[in-house]
Amino acid sequence: MKKRIISVLLMVSLAVSSLCGCTSNKTTESSKKEETKKEDEGYYPVTVDNYERQITIDERPTAVATLGPNCTELFVALGLGDLVIGRTLVNHSRGPLDEYKDAVEAIPELNHESVTREALLSSGADFVYTIDWEIGDEGCNIEECEEAGMNVYVNQATTFEEMYKEIEDIGTIFNCKDKAEEFIKDQKTRIQDVEDKIKESGSKPVKVLVYDSGNDGVFTCSGTNFESLLVEKAGGKNIFDDIDEKQWVTVSYEEVLDRNPDVILIHDYDSPSVEEKIKEIEENPTLSQLDCVKNKRYAIITLESVLAGDRLAYAVESMAGDFYPDLFGTK
Repeated sequence: MKKRIISVLLMVSLAVSSLCGCTSNKTTESSKKEETKKEDEGYYPVTVDNYERQITIDERPTAVATLGPNCTELFVALGLGDLVIGRTLVNHSRGPLDEYKDAVEAIPELNHESVTREALLSSGADFVYTIDWEIGDEGCNIEECEEAGMNVYVNQATTFEEMYKEIEDIGTIFNCKDKAEEFIKDQKTRIQDVEDKIKESGSKPVKVLVYDSGNDGVFTCSGTNFESLLVEKAGGKNIFDDIDEKQWVTVSYEEVLDRNPDVILIHDYDSPSVEEKIKEIEENPTLSQLDCVKNKRYAIITLESVLAGDRLAYAVESMAGDFYPDLFGTK
């Protein structure tokens, strides 16, 4: 009987604790909402220019869809992860950076791959931050989103300045300008540190072949691709930076051999694997003649890290470590 009474008391105690916890959580959420309302008083509406599209925001968005791993991680980096209700292109990701891992993985997948029209329009989002190729005529377009009550901001930066402007705009839209400015300052400082170290060493630019895939030639990035800028900041030179008609191009194996890169920068994403790509390169009759292949001078970068987003400094630091292993102490 005594044991039974103790058991009942314990159950009651746990129930009370649970109720108190729920009440505490609700109180905290309520307090946050009230605090947000006070911060926003007199702030909205705000208008930003998104690559010649003007967007007016009447009140702070509360349900965001991020279409692309770079878009999702930027929101988390700016402390806005709890507003994101769905993310896409997870198949193009090797996982978030460690400092953002828990927050990113707590966000539901709207779609594992590219977003579908149905998923986006029924998501309940009131704001969409999307890579340019994820929004268009083939899927859901901007007009349809706007008709469904969603403001759309497109990520299509081709320069560092444009990417910093995007971050500033997100800060403006979500009333967190200080956080955005702080983030930009950190990115600039870290990138400048890399550039200064390379300059002080007197090192010559490393000739880089960006290798995305290799079917009937090498699929690589041109001089207009954002990745070329990252390579340059890291002390490299994209050997195909003179091509500017489109961002992604296929070049012949013979042309790669003629330009003779010092290192091959390999993209890491879902398929084929990095190991499979290296095997392709080393078994190719033409590419196998390159000194960098004979010496296994490979650099690896995740695809999401070379997209315009929150990983500007991370990508530059990672590439520089592979381009100049002795200088940056990675060997």
